[in-house]
Amino acid sequence: MENDHISESECSAKIRAMEDALYVIGGKWKLRVILALSNGSRRFNEIQRKVAGITPRVLSAELKDMEANGFLKRKVNIEATPVIVEYELTAYSYSLKEVVESLINWGTMHRIKLKQENGS
Repeated sequence: MENDHISESECSAKIRAMEDALYVIGGKWKLRVILALSNGSRRFNEIQRKVAGITPRVLSAELKDMEANGFLKRKVNIEATPVIVEYELTAYSYSLKEVVESLINWGTMHRIKLKQENGS
C-alpha cells in the first residue's frame, strides 16, 4: 500500500475485491488446510492431525466449502476396503501461492518484531 490517492469508486472497488477474497479464504482454517495439503493428498484424519485444534465438524464444513470454491477435490476409492476418501488441491488453489507466501513472510517478520519489542 502506497500513499497514493485513489478515487472513491476505485477505493470502493478495492474494498469489494478484498471482501470477496476474504469471504472465500478468510477464517481461521482454510489457508491452514491448504498448507496441510500442499505436499499431496491426505485423508480426513491426516488433515485433522496436521491442522491442530480443528474439530471434525469444522473440518468437514471447511472441506465442503473449499471444494465448492474449487480449491480442492475429493477423491473416493470405492475399490479399497474400507472405502478411502482423500482430499487434494486443485490447480486453482495454487493461484493463492503468492498470497500464502506473503502472509507467511509477514507473520515471520511480525513475530520477530514482537520478540524484539518484548525483549524475548
